[in-house]
Amino acid sequence: MKLCHVTIQTANFAEEIDFYIKYAHLAIQRDMRPMGRNMVFLANKNGDTEIELIERPDAADSGNANLSIGFEADDLDALRADLVEAGLEPTDYVSPMPQVRFFFVKDPAGLNVQFM
Repeated sequence: MKLCHVTIQTANFAEEIDFYIKYAHLAIQRDMRPMGRNMVFLANKNGDTEIELIERPDAADSGNANLSIGFEADDLDALRADLVEAGLEPTDYVSPMPQVRFFFVKDPAGLNVQFM
């Protein structure tokens, strides 16, 4: 079995799209906006597991301290610096073992995103 997608319903639709394109390096794979639905699917260049974004004006902050999605970054330090510069307040680095290092940042919908 393969995980197909993770759905995020958000009141910050445009900001959410921009976040995943800019920081997770995803691209829109399917765009339902021309059909009258504010919904897009984003994935990496290989089309791996997708992020489905749905605009929902009444969506509450999707932040949950026990839930996160994770991405492997090409240059973790440069990415963290970009997030700091954008005012997104990533956490300090976490390193539970010498060969592992990561940090978290909240996306525009309040979801914890881990970059490693």
